[in-house]
Formats: sequence, structure tokens, C-alpha cells
Amino acid sequence: MKIGKIHLHKHCLLTIGSTLLLLVAIILVSEFRLLDAYKVRVLNLCAIYVILGLSMNLTLGYGGLLALGTAGFMCVGAYISALLTMSPEQKVANFFLEPIVPWLANVEVAFVIAIIAAGIGAAIFGFVIGAPALKLRGDYLAIATLGFAEIIRVVFTNTQSLTNGALGLKGIPSHTNLYWSWGLAILAVILARTMVTSSYGRAFKAIRDDQTAAEAMGINLFKHKVTIFVISAFMAGIGGALMGNLIVTVNPTFFRFMLTFQVLLIAVIGGLGSISGTVIAGIIVTIATEWLRIFESPMDLGFMRIPGIPGMRMVIFAVLLMAVIIFWRQGLMGRTEVSWERTFAFLNRVRTRFQSGRGVGQ
Repeated sequence: MKIGKIHLHKHCLLTIGSTLLLLVAIILVSEFRLLDAYKVRVLNLCAIYVILGLSMNLTLGYGGLLALGTAGFMCVGAYISALLTMSPEQKVANFFLEPIVPWLANVEVAFVIAIIAAGIGAAIFGFVIGAPALKLRGDYLAIATLGFAEIIRVVFTNTQSLTNGALGLKGIPSHTNLYWSWGLAILAVILARTMVTSSYGRAFKAIRDDQTAAEAMGINLFKHKVTIFVISAFMAGIGGALMGNLIVTVNPTFFRFMLTFQVLLIAVIGGLGSISGTVIAGIIVTIATEWLRIFESPMDLGFMRIPGIPGMRMVIFAVLLMAVIIFWRQGLMGRTEVSWERTFAFLNRVRTRFQSGRGVGQ
């Protein structure tokens, strides 16, 4: 028992220490400008996609709900945050075809309030849509939530006095930085970890594995499904708010199904039911997305010139997703998590192999 407590304290200290190291790295990069603006932007995107990946993994990996409305919730969060952080002058400059609704014209709040409002707004939409849609299962739920995301996009395109329609919003204040993105990503990891290890998390897993058996055990399916769906929508709204205040412009066409597809790819590659796998996949897929832009630009191989093909990277992603589903269904982590025990065991195996190899060589 005493040894167990010592190990627990040791692991807690290691976790706190590694978190502090991450925060120090963020401070060094932010304050001393160790990276250029493009690399900082990629790091911000990594954190945002980690949040979105966790949002998807909660519903699909832990709840077993194939919900594809992530882009719709992001759209809600991005617009709420943008409209609340823009100054009255910026709103006048954007809404030149049709004036913005009077009750929103002079509203300007701090970014932290806008983020919270974005999350709550997306969660409300999640409850309104999720309550009836969650009576469906499998493919039917996927189609219903995908339809919801498209409805949101079409509604936002046609509400000129509220969202500026197809013109979108430009000149949004650039509030998203490494402190906000990675700070909220760490909070999202803590929230997801706390939830899946609680009684709610065990109920989610029971529903995922066998709904009939879970209901027979007395688990309220509707209550737990709506809960996880609303929390997932809240996290997607936060991700949308960070995205909007990072790219400083939003329009309805940005929130198409391809955005949901990219988030789904992160959840699948990381492992459905693994928080640490989602974090790893979120970083890898985001960096790979940027690197694959070379396939959309003209390439000169010396003996031939290949013209750039717009959208080629998404084709590569689609092929990658099919390959993962066919040959590597468990993803990077399956349903396991990175732990200090596994890390030390892995390092010991590497050290043992290195020493045995050196012994043979000698």
C-alpha cells in the first residue's frame, strides 16, 4: 500500500513536471519568438485540433455514437466568438449590404467571455439537436447529425443581418495565441480524462459496448447520450471560437463536411477510446496537413514538371483513412493510454536491446 502511494506520488510529480515543462516551452516560444509566425500558427492549429479530436472521440470512442455534426458546432462557436469580440466599427465595415441586428451592433466583450459563450451556444445547439437525434443509432444518427451541420451552414449563409451571409466576417480580432490554444487543450484533456474515469465514463463505455445490456443494468441511455453529446458540442464550440479568432475571418463555406472528416481522421488514427492517442494524432495530422500542401503546388522533378492539384492533400487523407480502417483498425493507441509505467517499460526495453546489441558487437 505504501509502495503504491509512493508510485502514485512519483507519477503525479512527473505529470506536474511535464506539464510545467510544456508551459515553459510555450512561454519561451511566445515571449522570445523562437519560431516564426507560420510555425506558431501550426502549433496553434495543433492545439485546436487536439480539442476537436477529443470532442469527436468522446462521442464516437467512448459513447459509440457516430455523430458527424462537429463542423456545425464549430460554426456556431466561431460566429458567436467573432461577433462578440469585434468592435462596433468592425461590424459596420462588415455589414455594408444589410445592417447588423441592433441588439448586437454595440456588443463587445473580452475574449474569455466570448469563448465561454461560444461553448455554451454550441452546447445549447447540441442539446436541441441531440435530444431527438440520439434516439437514432449508427448510420441514421450519422446522417441526421451531418444534415444538422449542413442546415447550420445554410442558415448562416442566409441570415444576412446576423452573420453577414455568404460574405462572412473579416477583420476578427486575433486573440488566439499559444497561451489560449494550448491552455484550453490541456483543460480539454483534463476534462475528458476526468469524465471517462468517472461513473459517467463507465456508463458511456457500457453503452458503447452493448446498449441493451447497459439498459438492462439500469443505465439511463438517453440521459447519458445527451450528456456526452452536449459536452462534445461544447468542446467543438470552443475549438471553433479559437479557430475563428486565429484565422481572423470566417464564412459558412469553411465549415463543410471536410472539416468534420479531418477531425474524424484524428480520432480514428489516434485510437477510438484513447485520449493520449487523440492528442498524438491531433499533432501528427495537423503537421502532416500543412506538409502535404506541397502536393497542391507545382513540383519540378528535373525531368518532368507536375502541376499542382488543388484538394490533393484531402485525397491523400481519404486514402490514409481507408488504409487505417482496413489494416490498422486500432489506430496508434487502440483503447490504451500513455502512462509512466508504459513509458518506463518501453525505455527499459530499448536500453536492454541496445546493451545486448553492443555486447554482441564487442
